[in-house]
Amino acid sequence: MFAADTASQSLGIELLSAEDGAAELAMTVTAAMVNGHGIAHGGYVFLLADTAFACACNSHGPVTVAAGADVTFVAPAREGDRLRAIAMERVRFGRSGVYDVTVLRGDEVIAEFRGRSRVYPAGPAPEPAGRP
Repeated sequence: MFAADTASQSLGIELLSAEDGAAELAMTVTAAMVNGHGIAHGGYVFLLADTAFACACNSHGPVTVAAGADVTFVAPAREGDRLRAIAMERVRFGRSGVYDVTVLRGDEVIAEFRGRSRVYPAGPAPEPAGRP
């Protein structure tokens, strides 16, 4: 799945490891990711965590999508910071799952993310809206 994720790869996100229910990814904050306060825009931190979540919940095989997610920002990240996102499966039940992702700068927690997944029904993934 990550090999086809051009959005994440275009931002320099790297897949460091992936196994059943877990994944670790990394990204360096660039000048283009910094907001008017001189800190990393929260959307980029969320995107890194969301990508780790996606890799972890898709590690089991069937196409799995986000049913919801939330993030708590703990500390700011700045240009040049190398961030790691570590995703761990907490529970899977039926077609649903819960995953926690910690975003770190070194050993410092930057954000905590919780994602809720849903296995997409059999067949190909949905087409983007507005396409035939």
